[in-house]
Amino acid sequence: QVRLVESGGGLVQPGGSLRLSCAASGINFKIHTMAWYRQAVGKERELVASISSSGSSTYGDFVEGRFTISRNNPWNRVSLQMNSLKPEDTAIYYCHTTRQGISFWGQGTQVTVSS
Repeated sequence: QVRLVESGGGLVQPGGSLRLSCAASGINFKIHTMAWYRQAVGKERELVASISSSGSSTYGDFVEGRFTISRNNPWNRVSLQMNSLKPEDTAIYYCHTTRQGISFWGQGTQVTVSS
């Protein structure tokens, strides 16, 4: 059974930082591309960042160098370091992977950027 559990969300002021973490189980973690998506109220879910099994990463255009995705294969974890946060980064952030063509999502963690 694939399970993705996010942590690390919260309330932060504009310009602040947060680090999100996703613990994965039920998959051979090291061979899977892992990703972070987000969904703001009234908007569609969008890709924030992804990291392949080889460590190659891609980012949404809106990231503009502020976020860094990383993975720790021995610990089956993928993290998202978010710096210079903006109010428009407010959303629920979801961890994602696929296995045999099936998408798996975590329950999400709320990130709120507000003064």
